[in-house]
Amino acid sequence: MITWACVAASPALAASDAGDVKALVERLERLEAANAKLQAEVRDLRSSNAPEQAVEPVTPYSPAPMLAPAQAPAATASAASVEPQRAVRNSSVVGINPAYGYAILDHAEGVNQRLLMQLNARRDGKLTDMVTLSGGVTVIANAQFSNRKDKFGYLMRHPTPNNQRTKATQDLAVSSAQLAATFLPEDYVTGYVEMLYDPQQSFASGTLTALARNQVQVRKAYVMVGNLAKSPFYVAIGKMDVPFGLQDTVSPFTNSTNWHAFAPLAYGGQVGYSRNGVNVRVMALMGGAQFRSANTPVDGTAVPAKVNNFTVDGSYTLSFNDTGTLRVGGSYIHGSAYCQGYPVFHFNPCADNVPAWSAYGQLDMGRLRLIGELARTTKVWPGTQVPDPRNPLSQFAASRVTAFTVGGRYLMPVLEGGSNVSVEYSKFIAGPEGAPWQRQDQLVVGLSHRLSPSVDLGGEYIRVNGFAPLNFVSGGNFTDGSTWSDSSAQSNVLMLALQAAF
Repeated sequence: MITWACVAASPALAASDAGDVKALVERLERLEAANAKLQAEVRDLRSSNAPEQAVEPVTPYSPAPMLAPAQAPAATASAASVEPQRAVRNSSVVGINPAYGYAILDHAEGVNQRLLMQLNARRDGKLTDMVTLSGGVTVIANAQFSNRKDKFGYLMRHPTPNNQRTKATQDLAVSSAQLAATFLPEDYVTGYVEMLYDPQQSFASGTLTALARNQVQVRKAYVMVGNLAKSPFYVAIGKMDVPFGLQDTVSPFTNSTNWHAFAPLAYGGQVGYSRNGVNVRVMALMGGAQFRSANTPVDGTAVPAKVNNFTVDGSYTLSFNDTGTLRVGGSYIHGSAYCQGYPVFHFNPCADNVPAWSAYGQLDMGRLRLIGELARTTKVWPGTQVPDPRNPLSQFAASRVTAFTVGGRYLMPVLEGGSNVSVEYSKFIAGPEGAPWQRQDQLVVGLSHRLSPSVDLGGEYIRVNGFAPLNFVSGGNFTDGSTWSDSSAQSNVLMLALQAAF
């Protein structure tokens, strides 16, 4: 009976199994169809979001599409011609981002906008790795010619007879090399540290190959708290560029005279606000003689032992016609570098502070960029008055210091991505009419091409009228009381520069 029951049940079991298999096959087919549909939707999503995921040059002030810049991917009239580049890694522990690396390390544009570059990049999802490593090298080849022996006024290399001889000099050299790390420990905390090697801009003594001029320094280091997706406010403490003026250039390589005269670098704490085109920055600075262009006396010394200097900067950016932006702003610094008495020497103490102000503007319209800037001290520079009445140079009264820059750049539709042509004129005024240190002005005509989002090749012709080095500008370094400043000196420079970053 048992055997018969089992045999009798077999057809029923077989029919049941066949039904189960059929149902399973139908279910698998439905799952495959659903999976195929889901994959198609993911592909469509990725395709539609690709521009948002691309790594583009980051800029705090230019919401309209930009064109490929002559110098920096940040906030330029030329950034749109460079194809967006995807970050090498997405949300990894360590990664690189060449376009961001070029912008954050560039010496010519976005000079005091780096904090806002980082905040905007994080808000827009373009800076996501825990640590982003960046690096860059700028190499140059140039020939300089002067009508005065040992007097070359071109400021991208410190004008000292130790490094430039007779009436002609040439360079095949490294202008700068940088290595930096941007780290994101929290969604509202950003850290940054930058190492710099710049033998031609070093304040050390000796020739270009002297060991003292070939040192690596921590150029910038700070920690910033802020998240623009949640709040327009941010704060940072450390060693950083001070928010004073525009300080940018439209030239491929050469900084403006405004930058050389009024671009501070200092220890301090900065509080900022950025929303709807309004940007306000206030920074408390350590006193004494800071790294660049900031000096207030501390108990009659240059020792940075008190927080007794500050800057305020405000600007507004108006967007129009989908392709244009106009930014206007103004700044004030309580203690500029122009407070020292005679004889003037870098980092000497001052008897009193000398404030300065700046007004600036920047227009981006399609392929065109125009900039303008004016900075001036509110008091005279004491060191521009020679105190000895027996010295013929004492006839020249102490003067306020003024610098201004005007320039324009246009992206020509030639070669792949276009090439930039630029003209810029800037001037430094430190003395009255007739004084040997009256002025030094600079004209730069440039042509550049962005080979990739992080590699730029540029050529320039530079003409410099006047020779007014800040050290001993009115004399004091020669026993006869004379000065090495010379308003009749003239330099002509042919420059080729290659900047590469990651």
